[in-house]
Amino acid sequence: MPLINIGTGTDVTIRELAEQVCAALDFKGELVFDTTKPDGTPQKLLDVTRMATLGWKPRTNLLEGIKQTYEAARSQLEALTTR
Repeated sequence: MPLINIGTGTDVTIRELAEQVCAALDFKGELVFDTTKPDGTPQKLLDVTRMATLGWKPRTNLLEGIKQTYEAARSQLEALTTR
């Protein structure tokens, strides 16, 4: 099944996202944030109102979506390197 990123209508901070990626990949290292640099775009929330009115609801949470995306990318990379 192809991966499709629609969003969930909820927002997370960069720190929360980084922590979710670490958890999904079982990364045990330390996260370091350079607070002297600009924060970037304060919010990157996807509006899913139109999808919700059609009855759509997210079936995959962020952590599981990161895990699935990582596994799909890893599988494709392995397929390319074993040719």
